[in-house]
Amino acid sequence: MPLGRKVRSSSTPGRLQKQGVTSIISELWATGDGGTNPPGSGCRGKKAADDFSAGEMSEDRQKQPEWLMREQLKHNKRRHTVTLGDTAQITGQQRCIDSPHRPCSLMIDEISLENLQKLKLAFEEYETGALRCIDAKTFGHIVKTCLGLPNTSNAQIQGLFKKIDYSGQGKISWGQFCTHMLQEHKEKEESSRRSKQVALTLPATVKVLANGSSIANIHSTYDGTIVTVQEDGEVCFWTHELKRQKTKCMFTEGPSNRKSKWASDFTLMPEYNKLMIGTGDRELQLYELSTLDPYCQISALDTVPLKLDYSYTGADKCCIVYGDTKGCVTIILISSVGDTLRLWNKLPKIENIPNIAIDNAVLSPNVTFVRWKVHRDWVTQAKYFQSFQAVVSSSNEESSSLIIGRALPLTDAEQQLSEIKEACYEGKTKKIQLTWTPQVRSSCDQTVFSIYKGVKTFDLSQKHSLLVTGGMDKLIRMWNPHFSGKTTGILKGHSAPITYLSISSEDSQIFSVSIDNTVKIWDIQEQSCLFTAEPRESRINGDISACSYFPAMKSLFIAADCMAVLSLKIRPQFRSRLTVSHNEPVMCCSYTEEFRQVVSCTEGSVVKVWDFDTGRQVFEFGGTSDLSAITCMTFDLRGRRLITGGTDGCLKIWNFNNGQCLKTLKKDGDSHELCDCVFLKVHRNCYVMSVGRDRKIDIYSDTPEDPRHVQKPQPSWQDDLKSGHKEDILCVVHCPPSLLATGSYDGEIVVWNMVSGCIQCRFVSPPPAEYQDVEGLDTSVQCMIFMKLQQFSSAAALLSSGSMGFLNLWNMLSGRKFGSSFQASRFQQKITKLAKSQTDTFLYAADQIGYVYVYNMEKFAPEQKSLKAENFWRAHTSRVTGLQVVDNDQVLLTSSTDSTVRLWSAQGEFIGTFGQAESWSVHVPSSWMHPAVPYEVLIDPLSMPDHEVLSGKTRLSDAISPDMAGADGGELESEMHSKLRLFPNSISDTEED
Repeated sequence: MPLGRKVRSSSTPGRLQKQGVTSIISELWATGDGGTNPPGSGCRGKKAADDFSAGEMSEDRQKQPEWLMREQLKHNKRRHTVTLGDTAQITGQQRCIDSPHRPCSLMIDEISLENLQKLKLAFEEYETGALRCIDAKTFGHIVKTCLGLPNTSNAQIQGLFKKIDYSGQGKISWGQFCTHMLQEHKEKEESSRRSKQVALTLPATVKVLANGSSIANIHSTYDGTIVTVQEDGEVCFWTHELKRQKTKCMFTEGPSNRKSKWASDFTLMPEYNKLMIGTGDRELQLYELSTLDPYCQISALDTVPLKLDYSYTGADKCCIVYGDTKGCVTIILISSVGDTLRLWNKLPKIENIPNIAIDNAVLSPNVTFVRWKVHRDWVTQAKYFQSFQAVVSSSNEESSSLIIGRALPLTDAEQQLSEIKEACYEGKTKKIQLTWTPQVRSSCDQTVFSIYKGVKTFDLSQKHSLLVTGGMDKLIRMWNPHFSGKTTGILKGHSAPITYLSISSEDSQIFSVSIDNTVKIWDIQEQSCLFTAEPRESRINGDISACSYFPAMKSLFIAADCMAVLSLKIRPQFRSRLTVSHNEPVMCCSYTEEFRQVVSCTEGSVVKVWDFDTGRQVFEFGGTSDLSAITCMTFDLRGRRLITGGTDGCLKIWNFNNGQCLKTLKKDGDSHELCDCVFLKVHRNCYVMSVGRDRKIDIYSDTPEDPRHVQKPQPSWQDDLKSGHKEDILCVVHCPPSLLATGSYDGEIVVWNMVSGCIQCRFVSPPPAEYQDVEGLDTSVQCMIFMKLQQFSSAAALLSSGSMGFLNLWNMLSGRKFGSSFQASRFQQKITKLAKSQTDTFLYAADQIGYVYVYNMEKFAPEQKSLKAENFWRAHTSRVTGLQVVDNDQVLLTSSTDSTVRLWSAQGEFIGTFGQAESWSVHVPSSWMHPAVPYEVLIDPLSMPDHEVLSGKTRLSDAISPDMAGADGGELESEMHSKLRLFPNSISDTEED
């Protein structure tokens, strides 16, 4: 792309390039209509912010606070009440609010080959010295020049530079730039693939057929009943779980000197409650679908209807299509279908079914009969697609493998068109008689696909404008149905001819079955195989005679030697009102000031990067089978590298902006689960420390320039080997410059000198006085924190979690002894996480049922038996696994095993859940979810007020007086429930008292 050239805004370069367009905000101010937000302008806040920063406003307008202008642009008012089930309405509308404090990052999704060559040449030109690297200023210059982005802000370019320069060296090379872009692209593809993961429940549910006759076809009714017809005429109704509901043989015994009938195919006419069977006696027989009683039949067809299809074309009209052994496709168009069928039902019976010969049927003014010569071999499949208004048929012959054609000719003379219209739709006398001589379509009326070895099966999707074909050559070909010249894709993977194809448009997937009973699921966009079910896994044996996939049931039904169903494994779906950040429990989370991002990790090894200022997901990686569950995490001092620990005993260092694993830290021998890790600096050296189930402290030197991908720990401290912990170490915390504290499962706390590696002192958590004699008391130390308290001459005090929701305070100055304790959890629940404000004034504690408590430590006195919380609220419905105070923005970050990561104000106001549909702005309170609370927190039983009915002491029926039974009773019960809907977001001590 030439430098300075403007591009379409929908393209990737167009999204990057600023084209100097006046913002909607400046337009509104210029017209004096600053309080109006026109339709479609709700997402222009980011562009407007850029325009403001570029100085495109007058001085008096620049004096207006940016948050005020954004507020004036909003015309929709937020609700200020919360009722049960209102979360969906509360979050119904989206805003695009951008924070002025948010550092922008440059996203380069696509770089043309020309621009890539320019970048490479520019790197080579500016590179100096043996390291062949460039600094941030030079990088910004060449990006603006080579990519034609002169108006790109420096903040955007610096954001990209910092992502590449994860080690903080201040310079990057051409190789590092390419590695970052490739790795980021790879992880995005992997994330997309993971989101599309699908599987079938194996083995299949199998039912043995009553007799040896094979099934001709499988169809489904509107209510989900599965209908099958065997070749001997036996009709069976099944539930979707393959339980038989009804069985009946449709063919009566004929004369002894003739063979019995056989069914070639069947279809359903649900609009008319009919079942239609094509027979070997050249008949189309119709039966009542509900009773299976014979209704009427069309006899004396010229050939056996091998493949049969029906389509409702609207306004009491239908189309019946069948293909035969002569390669012909016959089309019967019927108008006034109900009246026509009732007329045929009054005709004389043959073999107990009203009969009309096809020669007489086509004489009806409501019937149009067309027979096309289409193929040179047997028709393998024939279908009418109402969305395309076309008949599609296939055969195994190569020159006419598949043909998409019109049902009626549209290229004849006007007189012929008029005659067909009169005969078919206006009920006038026909001017043409039935002829069994097949017609040949004009080339303008059909599209011919010539495919090697022909086509056995196909399917067509209007949504994706996609035609798929399969046959003897084992390949699935993808076509644009309007162009037959070249395929749009070829799916390879089957090792046997393909006998069935179905497009699931809703899920953008293709289901395929080959004659060796292998089932595959393919992704349409990626053109890749998502899942394969081998016959030894599905336990489907024998020759396949029929297949059908029903999207409504998410199930594939296969008829072979048995009747089998393969159902899609449906991921556990959270209720529609609930918003989650992950699809599995979140084990830890943290905030990095460097990028203003939040990183969260799960037990499924998935790592997600979130935009702190909006709650939107920025990036995702991990989740592969070779990664273990993540149990802990931390950042390096700059916040550019992520360190995670897992159940495999390894630490991994990541560039979390592109998902690249930079280094693996592990020791030899047996691997034990890690419980906590910390990144620290002692003098000029940096280290990564981990603790866990092996009861030892592992110390790794942090040397980013070390080329080794796998790094071993330093030798253990002698005190650790001789007199360290005797139980699993659950947490570790660092107190600069040289103190380290570790807490274990047995309640022991060991304080170490980092310089000497010696034990400074050790504590044992005492049980609370009122629980001294309780057996089996949980004394484990789940979390610790160092705080500087005025009560201890500003010396470091250590707070640790104790039993029954207590926090223990240890005086590190006066003999390092036990100082005091107080009950932090009002529900006697274990404290799982601790955090503090930057000034060491406020302490935040979270427990295992999701409550967060805020304590003012300036009010704490060592002789106190208790300390009242300044505030507390229910943040999650299960154990809190992450807790961090972001002082610069006065907010609190939390995560939990309930699969959510949330942001709160310092006062406990609910800002939002990361991943929710509606964006927020940390500095615009009206964009917060407050005063609403998370819906699952609202309805959780532990969030409800303490009431006799809720506690089980009194039944609801007993709480309602007998004289208020009947209609009044129902109203009272509804009123009682409505009072429970307004659980407060936070409760102060004064409110409780």
